Amino acid sequence: MDLSDLRLFLSAIRHHNLNAAANELNLTASAVSRGIRRLEDSLRTPLFDRVGKSLMLNAAGQRLQQRAISLLDLAEATRAEFEGSAFKVHCRVAAPAVLQWRWGGALAQALEEAQSGSSMVFRLAYEDEALAAVARGDADLALVSQEALVNGPQRHQAEGLVAEPLGTMSMQLAAGATHPLVAGAKTSPRVVSTQQVLQHEFAAPSRSMFCGVGRGTRSDGWRDDQMPRRIRYWIDDLQLLVQFVAEGRALAYLPDFAIEAAGLRRLRVRDCQYTCEESASLLWRPTEAAGWQLRMVDRLRGR
Repeated sequence: MDLSDLRLFLSAIRHHNLNAAANELNLTASAVSRGIRRLEDSLRTPLFDRVGKSLMLNAAGQRLQQRAISLLDLAEATRAEFEGSAFKVHCRVAAPAVLQWRWGGALAQALEEAQSGSSMVFRLAYEDEALAAVARGDADLALVSQEALVNGPQRHQAEGLVAEPLGTMSMQLAAGATHPLVAGAKTSPRVVSTQQVLQHEFAAPSRSMFCGVGRGTRSDGWRDDQMPRRIRYWIDDLQLLVQFVAEGRALAYLPDFAIEAAGLRRLRVRDCQYTCEESASLLWRPTEAAGWQLRMVDRLRGR
């Protein structure tokens, strides 16, 4: 059994197709096919049921899948131990864009401190898919909200994943520097009333920035049942949403870090009695983690 063939095997599982797996690994489809065949010959059992051009994992393949991930993790950890600083890690992170923006830099710094010269790939994925990616070995780490851990499918528990708290972000009302509500104001945050706010147009996402579920006016956490807004722009891309606010086109309910990063102005609604906060966690599999993952999480805990 060859480790490279195990990688071919896991890529074929991800894509269910030889050509797609070959493209991911920069190989030919015939090379991927030969590798899988070698693996099946060494184990003396088929691992896939071939249906047309698709590869469907059979019972034997399902048993091998988790062992293959464990063997590759063990090989990586052993290599790191003996090669030391010369070993280069490629860390795969799956997370929604909003959580990547908030904690991507911290992850990159922790990885660099844990294993200098390592590389990272950030894959856009809503929370359920991010959890599933780590569970099946397609990602090393996932970023999710506390809501996903409490009310989601809880696959992380069944797969032995552990949540490491990262911190909390709060949603706040934001305006651009030229918006009528803040133009010329000397105080920050600018204190306004509900009546003043609701006279102006808003931009808002139609889907949750975390789980991707379409919730309409409830997607950003604003209580439209208490303070119904006039939403002119529906924007699911957070960067574009921030841009529209910065240009003074609309108000928006945004994460605090995004407001600060974009140089927007905060508004405090004095007669608003509720707040909206989201806590985020890092999901990983400590029982099968390589040394670099253990060191990386330790550094994140110390921040």
